[in-house]
Amino acid sequence: MFLASVEKRAFRVAEIATGNREDALDILQDAMFKLVENYSTRDKEEWGPLFNTILHSRINDWYRRHQVRNRFRGWFGKTEDDGIDPIQQAEDKQARTPEQLLQADKRIDELESSLRALPIRQQQAFLLRNWEGYSVQETASVMKCSEGSVKTHYSRAVHSLRDKLGEHWT
Repeated sequence: MFLASVEKRAFRVAEIATGNREDALDILQDAMFKLVENYSTRDKEEWGPLFNTILHSRINDWYRRHQVRNRFRGWFGKTEDDGIDPIQQAEDKQARTPEQLLQADKRIDELESSLRALPIRQQQAFLLRNWEGYSVQETASVMKCSEGSVKTHYSRAVHSLRDKLGEHWT
């Protein structure tokens, strides 16, 4: 029940961090397995912070591996092909005009691109505080840093997003 309740948000966090649906699914699956494998006997109240700690650790691991892979790809002249996003291709059941859909898509793309452009620690602090609703203390525990660092990363993320997106987004 717990994993089902966090699955969608955790997937979006991983997808925003990696920019790739398949990598995000791998990270999410690995984080879920590790939680069940290592912490299933813990109290249910502890699962949220533990899961997010594991998830963000896996995202950091992905970034390290990705940087190494990109160095080698650069030498051999290979690039990644992102392909088509099936979510963007899905039919909208709401009765919105094409102009409204286009505007909404542009805004979401702008938000996701701005989130992806943030340094990973700012991205993590922002998503944990805003999307997950964690306190500064819980976020510090998940990110394995001090509360002051969380406040600094979060503040920088908010200012950066406000500069890029305007006041109405943040």
